[in-house]
Order: sequence, then C-alpha cells, then structure tokens
Amino acid sequence: MAFHVEGLVAIVVFYLAILAVGIWAAWKTKNTGSEGDRSEAIIVGGRDIGLLVGGFTMTATWVGGGYINGTAEAVYVPGYGLAWAQAPIGYSLSLILGGLFFAKPMRSKGYVTMLDPFQQIYGKRMGGLLFIPALMGEMFWAAAIFSALGATISVIIDINVNISVIISALIATMYTLVGGLYSVAYTDVVQLFCIFLGLWISVPFAMSHPAVTDIGITAVHPVHQAPWLGSINSLDIYTWLDNFLLLTLGGIPWQAYFQRVLSSSSATYAQVLSFLAAFGCLVMALPAVLIGAIGASTAWNETAYGFPDPMTKKEADMILPIVLQYLCPVYISFFGLGAVSAAVMSSADSSILSASSMFARNIYQLSFRQNASDREIVWVMRITVFLFGAAATAMALLASSVYGLWYLSSDLVYIIIFPQLLCVLFIKGTNTYGAIAGYLFGLVLRITGGEPYLYLQPLIYYPGCYPDENNIYTQRFPFKTLAMLTSFFTNIIVSYLAKYLFESGTLPPKLDFLDAVVARYSREHMDKATLVKSDNIVLNELAPVNPRHSLTLNTTFINKEAFNYVDSSPELSNTEDN
Repeated sequence: MAFHVEGLVAIVVFYLAILAVGIWAAWKTKNTGSEGDRSEAIIVGGRDIGLLVGGFTMTATWVGGGYINGTAEAVYVPGYGLAWAQAPIGYSLSLILGGLFFAKPMRSKGYVTMLDPFQQIYGKRMGGLLFIPALMGEMFWAAAIFSALGATISVIIDINVNISVIISALIATMYTLVGGLYSVAYTDVVQLFCIFLGLWISVPFAMSHPAVTDIGITAVHPVHQAPWLGSINSLDIYTWLDNFLLLTLGGIPWQAYFQRVLSSSSATYAQVLSFLAAFGCLVMALPAVLIGAIGASTAWNETAYGFPDPMTKKEADMILPIVLQYLCPVYISFFGLGAVSAAVMSSADSSILSASSMFARNIYQLSFRQNASDREIVWVMRITVFLFGAAATAMALLASSVYGLWYLSSDLVYIIIFPQLLCVLFIKGTNTYGAIAGYLFGLVLRITGGEPYLYLQPLIYYPGCYPDENNIYTQRFPFKTLAMLTSFFTNIIVSYLAKYLFESGTLPPKLDFLDAVVARYSREHMDKATLVKSDNIVLNELAPVNPRHSLTLNTTFINKEAFNYVDSSPELSNTEDN
C-alpha cells in the first residue's frame, strides 16, 4: 500500500483546525472569571457551559474511538451482531439515569470533581483510595483509544503507527494543557460535527459498492456470514445482562461525565444536558451500526482487500477503517478518517483532563497542600496533563493488552466507585469503615473472577464457567454485578455496625482511629479546604436552610443528612449557640 500524500494533508489540516479551536477556547478561558478561580475555570469552565456546547461535549464524552469502532465491530462479528452491540443503548441509559438521579445532587452542592463528596464524607484517605480505580479507568481508556487511532490511520494512509499515535497525543495534550475544559468542550463541538458528517457521507458510497449485498437481506439471512442482527444464546443471557449493567450503571461514576455536569450553569441544565447527550449517543451510533452491517454483507474476495475476510485475518476490530479504505472512493475514505480521528481525540482529551483535575484538586490540594494558591494548582494541573498524556501515549505504544487493562479498570469503576457513589449521595449514615470494607470486598471478588483478556485464571469458579481456546476459564455467571452488590451492601452493613458499636459504648472512642463515627467534625472533613463556593450554587436548588451569618461556608453546605447528625451532638450545639 502506497503512502498517500492527500490523506496526510487531510489529517494535518484537520488537526490544525482542532488545535486552532482549542487555542481560541484557551484564550476565552483566560478572559473568563477572576484570577482567583483560574483553576476552577480550567476544571469546570467557570460553570457557564450552555446547552449547545454542553450537549455536544457531553455526547462526545462517550462517542469516541472505542464507541464508534467497537459498535461497528460488534455488528460485524459473526455470532454476535447487533444484539451484542450494547454500547449505544447502555451508555444512553447511563446518561438518562445520571440525569435523573445524580446530576442534580452533585451540581446543587457545587462540587468541583466527582471525588469531592467522597472526601467530604469519608475523608481524604478514602478519596485517595477511590482515586486509584478512577485514574486507572481514565488512563487506560486514553491509551486504548490512542492505540486504536494509530492503527486506523496506518490502515488508510500507510504511515508508521507510532508516529501517528505520538502526533495525535501531542495535539490533544497541547490544547488541553493550555485551555482546560473550555478547549475540550469547544473542540468537541467541531469533532462531533466531523464524526457525524464524515461517517454519514461514507455510508452511501460503501453501501453502493458492487461487492456489497443488500443489508436488509443479510440482516436475517446468512449470505457471506451469519446474519448481522445477531442473537443471544440461552447460555449467554447472564453474561449479556452482566455486561449491559456494567455499561449502564458503570457508565455513571466517571469524572469525564461529572466534569460536564459540574460545569453546567445550573443543576437543571445539568439534567437537560444528560438527556440531550443520551439522544446524541443513539444518533451517533447509527452510521457505525450501518458500517458494521456493510462489512458483514461484503464479499471481500471481490474487493481489493482480497481473501480471506477481515474476521479470518483477525482484523475485525478494524472493520470501520477497512470499509472506508476498500469500499469508498479515496477522497471519501480520507474524510471518514478525519471523522474517526475526531472521535478518538474527543475522548482522549476528556480522559487526560479528568485525571489531572482529580489529582490536582483531590490529591494535591485537599490531601497535601490545602493552603496552596490558585496559581500553584493551575501549574500542577498543567504538569499532570502533560505527564498523564505522555503516560497514556507510552502505554499505547508499549503495552500489548491495553484494552484488557481498560476492561479490568472499567470493571473496577462499576464494582467499587458506583456503589460508593450511591452510598455517599443517598444512603444515610454510611462512614469510612463501611466504605473501606466495601472497597476491599468488591476488589477481591472482581480479581478472583479472572480476566480472559489479561490471561488471568479465576480463583472462584462460578456456575457455568468454561475454558476458552487459550484454556483460560470464562465466567457465564454475572459475577461483576454480584461483586458490585456485595460492595454496596457491605458498605451499609459495616457502616451501621461500626456506628452501633461506638455509639453504644461497646468500643471505646479511642478505637475510632479513622475519626469516622465519634469525631464527626474531624480533620478528615477538610476543615481548611472549601469544597463548595456560594457563587457556584443556585440557592433555590438546595434544600431549605436557615442562613446564619456566623456559620462558615463549609458548615452551611455540608450534606448533613449523609453525616447522620444527632440533634444533641455537642459540636452542633456549640455551632447553634453562636
């Protein structure tokens, strides 16, 4: 395959346009808000992201390279088909559930990152523990999509994979470095438009290729392979449900999502943005589904691709760029390539910014440098954006099973962070002891369930497990959801048990070494750091309170229900007396 100058020029022009938009958005950030909250402007965009830009950027949170390529692959693979393309429905439901139940309480309290409520209720140690799976999820996701982008570009314009990965990562890191959320949000608008236009332009050309059979026929009749509508084997129903719940519920507790929620101008706007993004995810999946169906309806030996087909060559994961390359005219394939690269960058920049935001605020500022200046936090964010971008790039170039690592880390987000988020927002009385116990139980159950993608044999063999072609046992039992529910109920049971033991006097107060029950106003609740700011909150969206000028901002906006205070608490009485 020859080097295509036209394709390279098209990619360069597209990347320069994205970089220009990112730099313009960075300039807009610099001229927004006071100098005192520059770090918050980078993380949550000054909390003035409107409906149009917000809808685009929240949709782009999920509509990335993995979403587009993965949906096309699932539809194409024989024996799976559309029935197993769970991401469009799963992520759309995830956004709807996030808007219905999670967006309003998070935005109303004026949090800056997803980890703020954990550190406010459970303390900085627990916040640090939860940062680990959250960081792993963001970093491995960025690495996986950088890897996918490099392979995609190399398929169509035949340049070195490593060079394409490095250049793409540099572009995404550069505009994220200088502009923060504003740059990410405004480039998302351009990228999502390019994805939509690029893929929809490619579909008619690919569908009209002489080697492609009518997809209406191949949907239900075996022609070149099994029908692309697919089916769910009775033995695989529980696996399907387990994966679907992982996408739907595990798609909620991601910083990339809550960064958009918390950047909205109000809690109501945050909910509306979630619903708009759910619709956007479904719409953006349609061309990917059609491209997968076209791949399943093609006689590949009648194309320049030749024999055998992509499935036999183990290139099913590249079916989207292969369709663009071999079933579309050259100029259309280059335009489609721009769409795919846009999809990747729209996810990669979000992940890098999310990881650096959580580190700068929840680890560096709230755990170690509570009195750090705003300028210092901004520089920490810039440094970590560069470091995390470089780390994701290195993993994309060096790791042989990036996708396997991402699968495992996304499982940990579902099994560990989701039940913790439920408890911290909605369950009255949970504390640090329960959170740690739930964390450990969920982690142990997930690791002992094995992971075929990483060649990890299970230690617990659930009913229905079977060996695959590599003799690695695969679970059919929904053990991931079992681990999530175990983590959730363990948190509640241990929390209430610890509360009973300390408050009944069974255990002496000195054994409350985490200050989670006896010392309600401990140093762990960050008395020197302000989690919320009054100018970031729409007061009519908060629960009714009696304002007292003597109360600090910290005590005014603390989630008292989650702390489960007792009216006779001496600390509370002293505050009231003032």
